Amino acid sequence: MPNIFTNSRFLISAHKVQQLPPDNGQEIAFAGRSNAGKSTTINALTNHRGLAKVSKTPGRTQLLNCFEFAPGQRLVDLPGYGYAKVPEKMRKHWQQEINRYLLGRQSLIGIVLIMDIRHPMKEFDQQMLAWAHQSEMKVHLLLNKADKLSSSQVRSTLEQVKKTVAEVTPNASVQTFSALRKTGAKELSAVLQSWFKTV
Repeated sequence: MPNIFTNSRFLISAHKVQQLPPDNGQEIAFAGRSNAGKSTTINALTNHRGLAKVSKTPGRTQLLNCFEFAPGQRLVDLPGYGYAKVPEKMRKHWQQEINRYLLGRQSLIGIVLIMDIRHPMKEFDQQMLAWAHQSEMKVHLLLNKADKLSSSQVRSTLEQVKKTVAEVTPNASVQTFSALRKTGAKELSAVLQSWFKTV
């Protein structure tokens, strides 16, 4: 299956939801805690090394970054939760805008929820899953940084997370991933392409 996301181009960095492109077409949002690897994941998916700006400092994605790969079809990189070393006022702003985006964006068709495989299913991850279930929203969990664990640890964590997720929502799928090595990029691409086809 060809990777349709390699055509992605940067559209806009929005401080507020209303600054995003018109609310039509289809969007998939990338969500997760700070430093989970959202920007790196987008770069691996699109095969563009510098498309989404990457930093080793948690909390550097401070805007809603929007990328378009086909007319009316977009990827949105959301600010991370659990932000380190940012002012309280900024933290509250991000939280309000993320909530506003998730609750009000009509073109949102699914969420890629990215977490560090070494620290999966934190409070925010569980809240996102519960919200996705209530909203009947598609969600795909990426257990990122799989290269940091042994293969047996990866398998064990994957099975544990799958069990936990199944108890919350039937609309979620789970995979392991390494944005650094692009391991799992084809699987991720296939899942997301199927979402755009079915909506």
